[in-house]
Amino acid sequence: MMNDSNSLTGLSENEAKEFHSLFMTSFMGFTAVAVVAHILAWVWMPWLV
Repeated sequence: MMNDSNSLTGLSENEAKEFHSLFMTSFMGFTAVAVVAHILAWVWMPWLV
């Protein structure tokens, strides 16, 4: 395995890209759930009338 001395995390470029992809997918999923939860809360009890 090649050691990349320029990396602060110790990840290779491919590992960093894979992590970034997983992180962004998870972040988008979390954001979608939060948006749906806010919409449902608004429908149940509007807070700005």
